[in-house]
Amino acid sequence: MATAQARAAPAGDDAAFRALLEIADDCLILGHRLSEWCGHAPSLEEDLALANMGLDLLGQARALYAHLGEIEGKGRSEDDLAFLRRERDYVNCLLVERKNGDFAVTMARQLYFAAFMQPFWRAVAATSTDAALAGIAAKAEKEMAYHLRHAGEWVIRLGDGTEESAARMQAAVDELHRYTGEMFLASPARARAIADGLLPDAGSLRPEWERTIATVFAEADLTAPEVRSAQKGGRDGIHGEDMGHLLAELQFMQRAYPGQAW
Repeated sequence: MATAQARAAPAGDDAAFRALLEIADDCLILGHRLSEWCGHAPSLEEDLALANMGLDLLGQARALYAHLGEIEGKGRSEDDLAFLRRERDYVNCLLVERKNGDFAVTMARQLYFAAFMQPFWRAVAATSTDAALAGIAAKAEKEMAYHLRHAGEWVIRLGDGTEESAARMQAAVDELHRYTGEMFLASPARARAIADGLLPDAGSLRPEWERTIATVFAEADLTAPEVRSAQKGGRDGIHGEDMGHLLAELQFMQRAYPGQAW
């Protein structure tokens, strides 16, 4: 866990706000993508598993947005931050907004993300100077460990399965691998948060991520493609066409009925 000297990031810290917003947006957007499987998964058991993983990510996003509201100090709530921003204001990485595709695509996307976030949250819990963030991370690490195990088992099952499942799994890897590099880049705000001890250096986690992916791929008989031009832009608010459709669905209730509460 974080040291006893840890404290919350001060109100009005713009770099801390922007750096944590990147993480919160990652969790929100991927959580929404997983929610789209509800009622459509290959089996009832998997329907529940995907919904629960989506809820884990939405819970992480909610905790982060609430904390961000305190850091920003402008009276915005978690709902305001989640639902009442424009597309260019979202700073999630491109990987998490990719469409679900078939089941192989969803599992590959989840493996890539969870293999990064599990050690990331572990490092935040152990080293962050923000006590509230360290508390969020301690819970999130356990959730992402399950996500990593679940996604990894499916990637192996499909990759080492039938000729059809293996082809689909390899196609998913070929499509998504180009989007993984953005998780390890440090925006100016993230670099400041790293220097202040708020967040760990994501780049330092890349060797562990690569080992995890290589271990799963070896067992699944999959090959990671060579990436000549990594896809990025999400951290700068530059998203693909699908992001607008995602937000239209995600934000509908708050936009149609502002300020409503259950």
